[in-house]
Amino acid sequence: MPTLTELNLYPIKSCAGIALREATITAAGLMTDHIYDREWMVVDMQGEFLTQREFPKMALIRPRLKSEVMELRAPGMLGLEVPLDLPDPDHACTREVRIWGDVVKAYDCDETTATWFSKFLGTTCRLVRFHPDAKRIADTARTGGVEVPALFSDGYPVLVISQASLADLNEKLTASGRDALPMNRFRPNIVINGVDAFEEDYAESIRIGDAALKPVKPCPRCPIPSIDQATGTAGPDPLDVLRTYRINPDINGGIAFGMNAILTEGEGQILRVGQDVEMQIAFR
Repeated sequence: MPTLTELNLYPIKSCAGIALREATITAAGLMTDHIYDREWMVVDMQGEFLTQREFPKMALIRPRLKSEVMELRAPGMLGLEVPLDLPDPDHACTREVRIWGDVVKAYDCDETTATWFSKFLGTTCRLVRFHPDAKRIADTARTGGVEVPALFSDGYPVLVISQASLADLNEKLTASGRDALPMNRFRPNIVINGVDAFEEDYAESIRIGDAALKPVKPCPRCPIPSIDQATGTAGPDPLDVLRTYRINPDINGGIAFGMNAILTEGEGQILRVGQDVEMQIAFR
């Protein structure tokens, strides 16, 4: 029986993730203790989002959720605590921020936080938090017309990858004399074991307990998988190997690895590592 082997929450877009034993699944993605996946984001002074594509060191910013704060650690920096409670809307500073083609309202975190991020990344920037009144939705052409919230993810609330897909890639990498890669290079939310390589590509639904996910779009890959998440430095890019067998016309000839998915059933259900997974295949 396939099983759920990883649950990963990324509180800050493009920073390190948090491996969880259990998490709540919502339409907006994974959530724990009322904190959502990609709820925060780093932006430049024009409000444009920053990622590991331009700043690989973001991988080294490691969040830890505590009772009332998100504690951030990074090499050579003192720890920083970011409050988890939403700010008072009557006194909070807001700004418009841009992520891909969307412009949304966000809470602007304080000057101390902005200074911390700017010093570590070596560029003037700020940390922002998705505003409760903001609305950003996934591509309705992919979701069957359903308005699915996306927060600060690249476009969809959940990324699913099977362990066998990574094993398949690693077999090709090692055969060419390259090192195998860990799953964290691909930054999935949900990892499944016990299915064939790339079987997730053909899934009509993925049921975990009382929750059901529908894969809706192959994930087109950028250079981020070349970045070692433990060191924040770029190494050999696996895209050259993936390009030999993972070009997908469904994403305009992009290189696909993993499936973006939406929740179709089970809002608020708890997912737990070790749960059985039922994958229904619909070849398309």
